[in-house]
Amino acid sequence: GTGKTHLAVALGREAIRRNYSVQFVTAATLVAMLAKAHADGALDKQLALLSRPKLLIIDELGYLPFEANAAHLFFQLVSRRYERGSILLTSNRSVGEWGEVFSDPVVATAILDRLLHHSTVITIRGDSYRLREKRRSGLLQKAGASIREVETTTS
Repeated sequence: GTGKTHLAVALGREAIRRNYSVQFVTAATLVAMLAKAHADGALDKQLALLSRPKLLIIDELGYLPFEANAAHLFFQLVSRRYERGSILLTSNRSVGEWGEVFSDPVVATAILDRLLHHSTVITIRGDSYRLREKRRSGLLQKAGASIREVETTTS
């Protein structure tokens, strides 16, 4: 709600405008694709496909924790793309929390080591613009209100 995906899409569009190949995928979809390819014996093929674009945008990393196998599959993708293609990630979690995201601090450290080596980190702080609009309209009173409270208020 702070504009992370919006910014990622804008950067992707600019990369396309400059004739770079770009692929956009949510983290949940990506993990499902990798897990299916692994189960089907086609992981190398899927990793090769995901290594083709100059820029791979992975949206919503950390909204749901990865299972151990998914974290290892994600590590393989990051390793395959390391120093060969750019990865743009959006996440609602700080890098200090990635041990929890990947359910394994060692795997998280290995992933971060490769991702942060040539990276620029942009931190966006602030309230969700969706909730901010509800507060402005008077439908939401407190800053920590849950989505359930918003639904109840707007019903």
